[in-house]
Amino acid sequence: MLGAKIRAARGVAGGDVSEAYVLELADGRRVFAKTRRDAPEGMFEAEARGLEWLRSAFEDGDAATALTIPRVLAVGPSPTRAFLVLELLEPGRRAPDFDEHLGRGLARLHRAGAPRFGFEQDNFIGPLPQSNRPAATWAEFYRSERLLPQLSMPNARRLLAGDVRRRFDRLLDALERWVGEEEPPARLHGDLWGGNLHVSPRGTPALIDPAVYGGHREMDLAMMRLFGGFTERTFRAYAEAFPLAPGHEERVRLWQLYPLLVHVNLFGSGYVPSVAGALAPYVP
Repeated sequence: MLGAKIRAARGVAGGDVSEAYVLELADGRRVFAKTRRDAPEGMFEAEARGLEWLRSAFEDGDAATALTIPRVLAVGPSPTRAFLVLELLEPGRRAPDFDEHLGRGLARLHRAGAPRFGFEQDNFIGPLPQSNRPAATWAEFYRSERLLPQLSMPNARRLLAGDVRRRFDRLLDALERWVGEEEPPARLHGDLWGGNLHVSPRGTPALIDPAVYGGHREMDLAMMRLFGGFTERTFRAYAEAFPLAPGHEERVRLWQLYPLLVHVNLFGSGYVPSVAGALAPYVP
């Protein structure tokens, strides 16, 4: 698949979901590989498709607003484990305008748009399945494909019972009240925390490990604020390039409910107070 034999493999930090390696090939190339023995069917194929979709937003146009997305070199199952091989992004030194470049690049990515709320296939957020069945409106999609699937998972059913679940039900019933004016679907990274932002060899922003779909552009921005690692310079540059709709500040906690539910289902009760706090502005 790679056109050359693997000469050496060195394990590197690659997150909690997969094992990661830098492979040295017989022709002198170095590439990045992710593998997982028990990978859910289609997991790496979905990631590969997501990376390609993000890359297509930057095929033409100004380099000053382009984000680096690693090229997919190979993907598939093997007799013992699934794998994904990507272009290796050797880390560079951040350019002086790195933060502003990221903001402008995200605006360009979001403006590239999506044909629908949803995506052509389901994928994964971390190790959890992410349903992308299309919906006619953002409120419908956020309710049926983001909040409800997470609420139905075992940890959430067990840990968010009683008052918290009743408050969620009230929010779901009144969601249209809070989502703001309808916007066209944006092209989203979908899992934009600081660990998925890298520095390219040129010192410019690079994004990895997406969980893509067409959705409300404030979703990416809300997740960036939830876990930190991004500067106000980035948010200002984004707003200058693609001004946000009125009331966006009041919607941040609403959009953070989805990644918080993901964390409840992955890591347990430690995130329950954060979920309750995010609900409070909408259903006290």
